[in-house]
Amino acid sequence: MKTAYSIIRKLVLTEKNSRGMEQDNRYCFQVDPAANKLEIKQAVERIFKVQVVRVNTMNRQGKLRRERTLKYGRTAAVKKAMVTLKPGDKIEVV
Repeated sequence: MKTAYSIIRKLVLTEKNSRGMEQDNRYCFQVDPAANKLEIKQAVERIFKVQVVRVNTMNRQGKLRRERTLKYGRTAAVKKAMVTLKPGDKIEVV
């Protein structure tokens, strides 16, 4: 069984996500690739003690990166979740 802390890996902080936090009450998390929307919703509610209204997920493919020689490697693939909270709820970002 997965724990809430193994589903939610970290909060993604970018300029675009910061605007979403302020204007739309929407937070972006990097999550476990095997997690579904219901598990993500329950994990966020359990960890941060807030009420989730909506969860959108996206899978980002790993990018090709060239090493010092002509060999190419690939960065890790990532699954992100955009979580919209009930108006009035907030997650403290330190």
